[in-house]
Amino acid sequence: MSGEYTIEGRGAADIAASVERGVADGALGPGLPLPPLRDLAARLGVNPNTVAAAYRLLRDRGVIETGGRRGSRVRARPASTPRDAVRAPVPPGARDLSDGNPDRALLPPLGPALAAAAERAGRSPAWYGTPPVSPGLARAARAAFDREGVPAGPVAVTSGTLDCVERVLAAWLRPGDAVAVEDPGWGSLLDLVPALGLRPVPVAVDDDGPLPERAAQALAGGARALIVTTRAQNPTGAAVSAARAGELRAVLADHPDTLVIEDDHGHGIVDQPLHSLAGHSHRWAFVRSTAKAYGPDLRLAVWTGDGVTVDRVRGRQRLGPGWVSHLLQDAVERLWEDSPSAAARSYDARREALLAALAERGVDATGRSGMNVWVPVPDETAAVAALSQAGWVPAPGARFRLDAPPGIRLTVSTLREDDITPLADAITTAIGTAHAPAATRWG
Repeated sequence: MSGEYTIEGRGAADIAASVERGVADGALGPGLPLPPLRDLAARLGVNPNTVAAAYRLLRDRGVIETGGRRGSRVRARPASTPRDAVRAPVPPGARDLSDGNPDRALLPPLGPALAAAAERAGRSPAWYGTPPVSPGLARAARAAFDREGVPAGPVAVTSGTLDCVERVLAAWLRPGDAVAVEDPGWGSLLDLVPALGLRPVPVAVDDDGPLPERAAQALAGGARALIVTTRAQNPTGAAVSAARAGELRAVLADHPDTLVIEDDHGHGIVDQPLHSLAGHSHRWAFVRSTAKAYGPDLRLAVWTGDGVTVDRVRGRQRLGPGWVSHLLQDAVERLWEDSPSAAARSYDARREALLAALAERGVDATGRSGMNVWVPVPDETAAVAALSQAGWVPAPGARFRLDAPPGIRLTVSTLREDDITPLADAITTAIGTAHAPAATRWG
């Protein structure tokens, strides 16, 4: 059970804090079972309901997972250990292809847009009681959604995609509920779901998005929500095709109460058309962030959804931050007025050049859209080590996987034309090296 570590406490909060100390100190390792409720209650001399309350607190904080008759155990990756911590060191002189950042040279200058927003704020400042969404941004967003077939719904704003996803999940789900997530998928999302006390259910993906049969299996198994990346899926570059969207809509027709959340963070950096699932279930949200097109520090995402979902999120938001700064909203509106960025064409050229070079060398890789390429490898540790020694540092696939096979992610945003051949050669060599057994694993 809990090994040599002694869990202490008389109240639920004290018992939970004792377990958290054990996890933080490493005395309660990942996957370690905790004592059954009644056994721990008898040893501590407390009511079993007190231990049950402590375990609920720990589950809600993402420290442990509960499995009914299978008992409770420390999560394989507690919420205090984010997936971003799974990184390879960058040796001096090596190129870091692991961070997922856009190319600085492709970001538009923010000065003019921020200056225009500041000038507008000087004329008409946002006071308490001002509507939470700037009318101009709402009109621009709604017009774009209409052009791309996103159903009618109120427009709202959050501080980025993850902020929106968290709020939408909290609006409908409760600790213990299951959420169908892409696998491999966005590492921050894979951390967020269990941190909310929810249970992630992996859904495999290919170039066209989530596999319909796996999504159907997850929903039939009780998953109450499905989270899908429409384009530039992280880490595989998948983009939901028209045919795949139709198949997923058919799955949702059998599960109309599923909460569907679509992440369109690739808006502005991809040329792939949008094929949305929005509106094909009773509860839905479609979120579009500005991080990749305008820079991660522009913390803003515009989203829409069914009326009840938007109303619930807005109501809770009013009790916290209240609203997202109208300075940022007005700046984004101004940025959207400018001519389309060349970023999508540039990222496409870099990504496709690397994929072509790898294909010539017999290396399987994916990257249909966006700024990342995913390369399956037999052993992540060996592949990352070999590439790092060659001067290229990828992201270990463990940051993005639940049950998916091993792989590495390479961000192509900073690659130059003369980088492609040496990088493809290094990847080919690294995969050969990775066939040798490694003593340790990323995780």
